[in-house]
Amino acid sequence: MTAGVRLPAEWERHEATWLAWPHHSDDWPGKFRAIGFVMAEIVRNLARSERVRLLVRDEKQQVTVRRALADVEADLSQVEYMTTPTDRAWTRDYMPFFVKTADGGTLALKFGFTGWAKYDNFAQDEVAGFHAPSAIGVPVEQVTWRGRSVVLEGGGVDCNGCGDALVTEEFLLHPTIQVRNPGMNRGDYEAMFADILGVSNVIWLGRGIVGDDTHGHIDDLCRFVSRDTVVLCSESREDDANYTALQENRERLEGARLADGTRVSVIALPMPRPVVFRKTRLPASYANFLIGNSVVLVPTFNDPADRQALGILAELFPSRDIIGIHATDLVWGFGTIHCLSHEQVA
Repeated sequence: MTAGVRLPAEWERHEATWLAWPHHSDDWPGKFRAIGFVMAEIVRNLARSERVRLLVRDEKQQVTVRRALADVEADLSQVEYMTTPTDRAWTRDYMPFFVKTADGGTLALKFGFTGWAKYDNFAQDEVAGFHAPSAIGVPVEQVTWRGRSVVLEGGGVDCNGCGDALVTEEFLLHPTIQVRNPGMNRGDYEAMFADILGVSNVIWLGRGIVGDDTHGHIDDLCRFVSRDTVVLCSESREDDANYTALQENRERLEGARLADGTRVSVIALPMPRPVVFRKTRLPASYANFLIGNSVVLVPTFNDPADRQALGILAELFPSRDIIGIHATDLVWGFGTIHCLSHEQVA
């Protein structure tokens, strides 16, 4: 493994953002036709200031995608297509971690991907995550640590680019889902993060939000917005299923320290009212935003709290346009904007 790597923060300059055009209709049963319109809006807004590297299954799908992007007047010159088979569209979790090397270069570190230890249709995604960056000349290394492969999804880790990372115990340590990395404990993960990603300080939160299909990914819960500041989802309704876990996570953060010994500044990000479809509570969260070069794309849910969440993020990212993306249909797939995207550092 290359020594001296650094896992950048999402707000650092991107060369591109990777997306995969959705095709697995079973992720959005009954709502799949609407998802293309949402994806087109994501691409249109990202393409204002960065390249979009878009995975498509075949030439037929590429034609469909071009038409959809032309309909919303996206800057097609900023879209780069790559034909590769995929199972699903959640690039956050199967694309590699793009890190900076000691000499200023970019390296793609490919962890294992096993369908969130839940689904069996992931083999093509696993291959695409390795093949796609290497096809454009980015060196890719398959991660092994102490003689073993390691499974790690991008949505489960958030960092500030200065050696600090956020994760949840539910994601990495829950006893019923250790099939990701059998036998690895808290100390092992902390050592692995230091050795592989240059992360010297891991801040452990507890449980993620209700409805999260990934066992507590951090990107639906808590995100760094600067070196020493995070936004944390906050639920004011005591009878809500998320209330207790979110209160406990806030208490943990109030006692947390960064790698340099300073405290973490915690800003509350509201939760929308429960989004329920077909008797299923969905993981609707404003924390699943994507920080682009000139924009922050924020999922919205036709909720009074939409305005409050957008306003909080506007204050935190004054140099970027804060853009709400309608996600009430999108979240039926158990993920939204951040889950669908994976930035590549410049």
